[in-house]
Amino acid sequence: MKLKARLAGAVIAALALVVAGLITAPPASSAQLTEVTGFGTNPTNLRMHLYVPDGVPARPALLVAVHYCTGSGPAFYSGTEFARLADQHKFVVIYPSATRSGSCFDVSSPQALRHDGGSDPVGIISMVRYVQQRYDTDPDRTFVTGASSGAMMTNVLLGDYPDVFKAGAAFSGVPFACFATTDGSSWNSACANGQISRTPQQWGDLVRAAYPGYSGPRPRMQIWHGTEDGTLRYPNFQEQIKQWTDVHGLSQTPSLTDQPRSGWTRTRYGGTGTQAPRRGDQPAGRRSQPAPGRDGGHGHRLLRPVGRRPGPGPDDHAHSPAPRAPAR
Repeated sequence: MKLKARLAGAVIAALALVVAGLITAPPASSAQLTEVTGFGTNPTNLRMHLYVPDGVPARPALLVAVHYCTGSGPAFYSGTEFARLADQHKFVVIYPSATRSGSCFDVSSPQALRHDGGSDPVGIISMVRYVQQRYDTDPDRTFVTGASSGAMMTNVLLGDYPDVFKAGAAFSGVPFACFATTDGSSWNSACANGQISRTPQQWGDLVRAAYPGYSGPRPRMQIWHGTEDGTLRYPNFQEQIKQWTDVHGLSQTPSLTDQPRSGWTRTRYGGTGTQAPRRGDQPAGRRSQPAPGRDGGHGHRLLRPVGRRPGPGPDDHAHSPAPRAPAR
């Protein structure tokens, strides 16, 4: 059990370093990223890439790493350190790719916001089940993480499939169902701008309604958001906290608040250790390098030293092809 807890923490915490741009070395392994086809039900024609490290043990952990808008699974593989971390910790990584225009994941449609309702979540779950069956991965160590659109999908997958995922980490996302639309649009400006505020119970009810009748345990959640995010604005951070504390039946008052580094505020809910059900991290003054795309392409470079601006431009929520060291 202790080994499982340590690996779960390592997998979820790893993205903190990735998004902060503190790790840049490419993976050193003979294992290769491989595209998988015919993995199961896939209503939106997602692509699937898989990384299985050399020497993977029996019952390895499984991580789903979900890319940002304008990105792809291979780009997320190349631009993050999950492959190297998988080599080190011997877990398997799935990299889904959205194929619609703009390469954003569907986190808006009624189908996407229901358990087995259809759209992208169903395709991603097919990938998970394919890997679980083929590689006999440990269902008690199945995790999801993502940036930007991938962070929104992290929220969606944890809401739709609490029976599949044990924990998730969302970097620059929004609450489950915040981006919901009924007109076929995939963009919700009110949510993106942080203009949707609900009570904790209202947010929690949206998650519970996604899987009626489910009464099992809920996944642990870790949330990261820069205070000066200009695309998916900072109020979405607190709305996510409201949602997931309610889902877990926790108080809105943190069990622990500290600063792991200057300008970063970390809060934990429901416990003070590394296994707290809900955790939030808010780097003050973080902005991102501008890039084209509807969502600004934000995410990889969101977490920055206090008061440092990586570049000029109106959009503070941007991707770069690969994480880089913080500006000096």
